[in-house]
Amino acid sequence: MSKAESLTKRMAAFKKRIPVYRKSPNTFFREILNFNPDEWQEVVANDIANDRLVSVRSGQGVGKTALEAAIALWFLSCFLFPRVVCTAPTRQQLNDVLWAEISKWQSKSPILKRILKWTKTKVYMRNYEERWFATARTATKPENMQGFHEENMLFIVDEASGVDDRIMAAIFGTLSGDNNKLAMFGNPTKTSGFFFDSHNRDRDIYKTHQVSCLNSPRTSKENIEMLKRKYGEGSDVYRVRVEGQFPRGEAGTFITLEVAEFAAREVQVNPSGTVLTIGCDVARFGDDETSIYAGIGKKVVGQQHHHKEDTMVTAGWVIRLTKDILLEHTNIERVIIRVDDTGVGGGVTDRLNEIVAEEGLFWEIVPINNNGKTYDEYYGNLSSEMWGAIRTELEGNMTAFINGQQPEFELPDDDKLISQLSTRKWRMTSKGKIMLESKDDMKKRGLKSPDRADAFVLAFGEYMLEPQNDRVMTPFIGGVTIRR
Repeated sequence: MSKAESLTKRMAAFKKRIPVYRKSPNTFFREILNFNPDEWQEVVANDIANDRLVSVRSGQGVGKTALEAAIALWFLSCFLFPRVVCTAPTRQQLNDVLWAEISKWQSKSPILKRILKWTKTKVYMRNYEERWFATARTATKPENMQGFHEENMLFIVDEASGVDDRIMAAIFGTLSGDNNKLAMFGNPTKTSGFFFDSHNRDRDIYKTHQVSCLNSPRTSKENIEMLKRKYGEGSDVYRVRVEGQFPRGEAGTFITLEVAEFAAREVQVNPSGTVLTIGCDVARFGDDETSIYAGIGKKVVGQQHHHKEDTMVTAGWVIRLTKDILLEHTNIERVIIRVDDTGVGGGVTDRLNEIVAEEGLFWEIVPINNNGKTYDEYYGNLSSEMWGAIRTELEGNMTAFINGQQPEFELPDDDKLISQLSTRKWRMTSKGKIMLESKDDMKKRGLKSPDRADAFVLAFGEYMLEPQNDRVMTPFIGGVTIRR
């Protein structure tokens, strides 16, 4: 069989395989590009195939440019009349690095050499130059990213930390179709901006990944050791260039993203103890979310989240969740239910009190006023004190791990919860007290109410019960008010 006949046969096989390649970019990589992805590249590629928004922060030299090029060629080759827009903050990064990488992998594939034409600014399907192409656009002006509208469209943003928010907003504004996708990659050099937000306050709408040089077979171990000696393992240079972590955090953030992610991704504990704690943050009919968490020891054993339900429904969910957990964990001797009692939460507290009395349940219903007085000398109100307890637990996890001990506090792997915990700020009052940012101030910054975080803190946050004689807590237990 001649080379021409062989290529014709392979082309026919390629066309039949396109439905498979659309769902599995990694199969396309191996069969068409002869590119064998690393484990993290496989996971990211699958996310791009199945989700619309993906953001990857990484150390240097882990193979992100190769993945970007492979993804661009996959989308360009497997979908009808696509637009692939590749961008980066500088012409050098875009043309000399990413665009050159696309050329390298396209030229290695006999099939792609036949069907695609590469130029310095465009790669297009032969005979369809105007409607079927990938293009390189430097991220210097918002208008460079506008005017692209197709059913199949992919934006690849390289070194996304350095792209101006106005340009990212222009890109985001074009993503109106079901198969319109955004994939951002970069070293996490800044603690503000669109890329940072994708891993923090907006992470619930993205598939996010963090790739460390320490886990990559492609990186130079000598270079890693050099950076470690020169800057120190805990330095921001090491964090960004080696670990793929953001610098230590935006000024004023109360709980860092690092410790929250560690507890969600690296810590696994068993529910231990005889006390079940429930935290309920009530939203009722507003745009906010009603959230309920249940914990035994330092592990979540149940949760419920809903929108636009009245307080009776919320009380019912608390009862149902509690009873279901008690059926599964028969060793529980004490149940404590803490409800944010400010505003509409009072209705949930009242109904729970009625049910506890009617059914003779030995559950403690504890109304919490987040703005209430605290006797802890470091905090300005009760909410700040309870959040402080969570921060102490999370930071203790990291300390235990560094010292070779077993971390004990586990967060659910929930991007909404992690985002809410790690984006709330704090300030120091004139009396030397730590005070958390108010929900109103968070909304002014464009953030949503931290409903899941507040419910989680209610379930797991400790507070000082009896620091002074005038502190009174009045949980409702089986119809009897107990004063302490």
